[in-house]
Amino acid sequence: MNLLILSDIHGNLSALERVLAEAESRQAEACVLLGDLIDYGMHSSQVLRRLEELPWPCLCSIWGNHEHAVCTEDYSRFSTLRGRQSAQYTRERLEERDWRFLRERMTQAGKQEFFADGKRCLAVHGGLDDPYWGSLAPGENRAEYRDYDYVFSGHSHVPHFFETFFPADGPGRRNRKKTVFLNPGSVGQPRNLCPQAQFALLDTDSGQAQLLRTPYDVAREQAAFGGQTDDFYRERLAYGI
Repeated sequence: MNLLILSDIHGNLSALERVLAEAESRQAEACVLLGDLIDYGMHSSQVLRRLEELPWPCLCSIWGNHEHAVCTEDYSRFSTLRGRQSAQYTRERLEERDWRFLRERMTQAGKQEFFADGKRCLAVHGGLDDPYWGSLAPGENRAEYRDYDYVFSGHSHVPHFFETFFPADGPGRRNRKKTVFLNPGSVGQPRNLCPQAQFALLDTDSGQAQLLRTPYDVAREQAAFGGQTDDFYRERLAYGI
């Protein structure tokens, strides 16, 4: 299975359209959505409409911290006033169809287990200790993830791919168990000093993972901003910050 992994679209329709076109050309067969589909950008409703029309089955779709904040009206963990104001602006403009998508077609816990080609997978927006606001990065103690073959996460807006080997009872595999950690980066709000839309493809048969990026029409997406939210969210698109 050629699995498309998307996270942190953040209402950026231009970036999403470009990523989906690229994924189709690379013969994606199924997808995983890791949350923060909405907010910051001006096209939250349009992004949800486009995701309703995906040509592939969606194996997993989870809330991120922005879905949680917008749906529960809990803005307390945003570190800036502009973040709280953006989430409130997004909430005020969602339509009934959007609410159905968020509440009925997404897992509200911010995490979900599923299987892909017999591989045990965990999708979590942040981390198991804090599904909405936590993060995963190399070099941390990750014993709680040892039972999974793949752990897909988002939230940091910075892509990563690394493997961790845990002790296990199995001489044939040198008493080791491997867990792969993958963050596809952000489709619509990259923060690794690269303004291109970022995503991942995983071949669940071979285990080959590709962390990909593709240019999109940043100026077109910026043009949708008209002072509705802080200009920071428009300007950062050009720099990937």
